[in-house]
Amino acid sequence: MNRRYVKNTAIAVLSTAALVGLAACAPQQASQSSGTEGAFDGVVNVGLSGSVSTLDISHETGILNYYIAQVTSEGLLAVNAQGELIPAIAQSWNTDDGVTWTFQIRQDAKFHDGNPVTMEDVLFSINLGKDPEKSPSSAVYWPSDATVEQTGDWEVTITLPAAAQNFGWTVTANGGLWITEKSFYEAASTYGSSQDLIMGTGPYQVTEFQPDSHVTLKKVDTWWGGKLEAETIQFDFFADENTRLFALQSGALDIALQVPTNHLDQYEAVAGTTIKTESDRSYVGLTFDAGVEPFNDIHVRKAIAHAVDRESIVSSVLSGSGTVATGLEPADQLGTQIGVEAAGKLLSDLPNYTFDMEAAVKELKQSSVPEGFDAELLYPSSVPQLGTAALAIADNLKELGINLTVTSKPVEEWITTLGTGQYGLNWMSYTPTTGDAAEIPGWLLGPQNPARYENTEVQDLIAASNAETDPHKRAEQIIEANKIAQENVIYSPVWWGKASTAFASTVSPKDYTSFYFMTPWAVSLDIAE
Repeated sequence: MNRRYVKNTAIAVLSTAALVGLAACAPQQASQSSGTEGAFDGVVNVGLSGSVSTLDISHETGILNYYIAQVTSEGLLAVNAQGELIPAIAQSWNTDDGVTWTFQIRQDAKFHDGNPVTMEDVLFSINLGKDPEKSPSSAVYWPSDATVEQTGDWEVTITLPAAAQNFGWTVTANGGLWITEKSFYEAASTYGSSQDLIMGTGPYQVTEFQPDSHVTLKKVDTWWGGKLEAETIQFDFFADENTRLFALQSGALDIALQVPTNHLDQYEAVAGTTIKTESDRSYVGLTFDAGVEPFNDIHVRKAIAHAVDRESIVSSVLSGSGTVATGLEPADQLGTQIGVEAAGKLLSDLPNYTFDMEAAVKELKQSSVPEGFDAELLYPSSVPQLGTAALAIADNLKELGINLTVTSKPVEEWITTLGTGQYGLNWMSYTPTTGDAAEIPGWLLGPQNPARYENTEVQDLIAASNAETDPHKRAEQIIEANKIAQENVIYSPVWWGKASTAFASTVSPKDYTSFYFMTPWAVSLDIAE
């Protein structure tokens, strides 16, 4: 159940890694494809501090997969830089009641191989996207009883079991739909693998994929959306942040996404480099699985929540590049329709447990384990901030008699442990890819949430928010569900994040916002002459 958590999992990397072997460790492909420093050779090299194991995003919905998918694939709808829904493979759409959604399919869309997108392909892709066996990571976006049918020569109608005003986000490449060619998919032995690759309709086609190394994309002449400047986009995967920094310094990278805060000064010092920092609307916090002892004891959960010094973590671990979180989503995500100020007021009323070691001691003394216990907290190696924050929390917990072992795991391995009941305490790092105010709480509080939290009232509030047409009432329902969960100490919010991206002098983004990399972003790059 790896539903695009890991925002920052896309991506920060070791904060204290040794500065040795940098050239030897740099991805070979990156250095081969780049030209002299400051010159553009037609290839935009993008450095990611992590890797993907498959290009089939329906099997791996990490944030890195979404960055790649935005320029290779399309859904029925897309998202613009302001976070608004816009046409993609569907040239228009309509819903009167949130139950019946009608989409008019554009007739000029083609796949990368030049074949036209047919209604058969569209229907196949939709059924594929909502199939939990064939799309285990993305089918959670789809109501299980949703039906799809062709209702006109170029018209598709999707009928939902209940009203969902936010369903439009589901059929985007930011959500749970990627239009593919039926014949290509069925002929592939492992769709999305390095052998079979993928077939999409976006501005760039995947031509090479080596897991743990790189993905190479070439521009196509089949895209309906317009002219493309860069001939090639190459994503290079880095397991070490210093190696990625060296690649930018040597001219082997044009873009570095999710630059860790402790490396910002070094990136800014690279000649010609511009750093863009925006709120990424992400949530980071602790998740308690009340089905695992002793975390089934609310006093244990309260004790740990009181032992988290969130302000210190934001100021020292993040160097201020974040905000202390009071809820499951920041104001700029909750406020996409009602405004940031109104959203902020709602969030300010949520219950939280302030850093108070005396209160933590008192809570633990009331628990079933008053003398403490041993536990383990995993974090993805591609998000070193989580490891540093976990160590700070572990130091505080030691005063309570709680021995917390902090363990680094590859992101792919870390993701597989979430929501399984294997651990009672987990990190959650989630970056929303849509502008839906209910995206984060909709999953963290929904029926398949990673805390395995079951609360009928909470889930009814989330369901009601999906059907609500009044954005203010909808936000209030979301907040009420969030409030109940935090009163039960199922989640302990720690911070809301910001993301920094480094752009070399060879490229610059147009209309850069927090949604930039959730659009067909490669089309919006200005290339230096």
